[in-house]
Amino acid sequence: MKVRKPTSHGALSGKGERPERHRAGRAITREPASKTSKIFGLIPVTEALRAGIRQIEQIAIAEGARHERLRELLERAKQARVPVYRVPRLYLDRSSGTTRHQGVVAQTAAASYRDPDELLESLAQRVDTNEPPLALGLDGIEDPRNLGAILRTAECTGVHAVFIPERRAVGLNDTVAKAAAGAVEYIPVARVRNLNRLIEQLKERKIWVVGAVADEALDYTQHDWTEPSAIFLGNEGSGLHRLVRERCETLVRIPVVGQIQSLNVSVAAGVVLYEALRQRMAARKPTQLPGGITSGDPAGSKWDR
Repeated sequence: MKVRKPTSHGALSGKGERPERHRAGRAITREPASKTSKIFGLIPVTEALRAGIRQIEQIAIAEGARHERLRELLERAKQARVPVYRVPRLYLDRSSGTTRHQGVVAQTAAASYRDPDELLESLAQRVDTNEPPLALGLDGIEDPRNLGAILRTAECTGVHAVFIPERRAVGLNDTVAKAAAGAVEYIPVARVRNLNRLIEQLKERKIWVVGAVADEALDYTQHDWTEPSAIFLGNEGSGLHRLVRERCETLVRIPVVGQIQSLNVSVAAGVVLYEALRQRMAARKPTQLPGGITSGDPAGSKWDR
């Protein structure tokens, strides 16, 4: 694929609205900052191209970056007719605001949120099916790296929808996208005004609401995650807000035996979500174990509950 070099200002500089011209005479267009965002990192940019959901305006690659690692990215950019430019690495450091861009920065339409009502209806349609809904509610997550890590795990474990509050919580910014390693391209995320109202809406659709807290007796492995479920996780420091906690139908805990009494919220999300996935896979694909015990039978293997 032919890769062009920009003019002295380079692509993705974000200075002004005037298009720049490189030696081939083609304009490098810019959108107002409110309508564009940047994705940085080899894997996140490649996943954005693969998903094809967000429109990518252009991609800047550091001069001297190894072509072997970029082969899939360049091929997908060519297929999608996305212009690619070679720029000095120092320029990428400045334009992305970080040195952790792996030599790849894409300018794209800002990550869009899904309509919460549409997501609720899509969850309701999964009730009483072979793939019951699994949703995730995040109560005031403030660290973008935590949110990105949670979204990455949620996508890997088959979560169907993620809900975050509009206020006092981080949104889908560039740091979240980088930490999510491409997951924001696949998993639907909606912002809601009131988590308490969201919980009632989930209950109305026969989705069991479960809160993860540190001081409950019920172990997270004892809950039946094969049922339609929505898991709520709280703020990194204070956990679930009181009203959110009170509205949950079940509260579960992750046991800890060390001196530190709680896990990082992204780690806690991984622990609970993979237990939900384990139970669902066991229920979906029964296997014969030694001694005639069938995995997936509640009366059989100890791993089923």
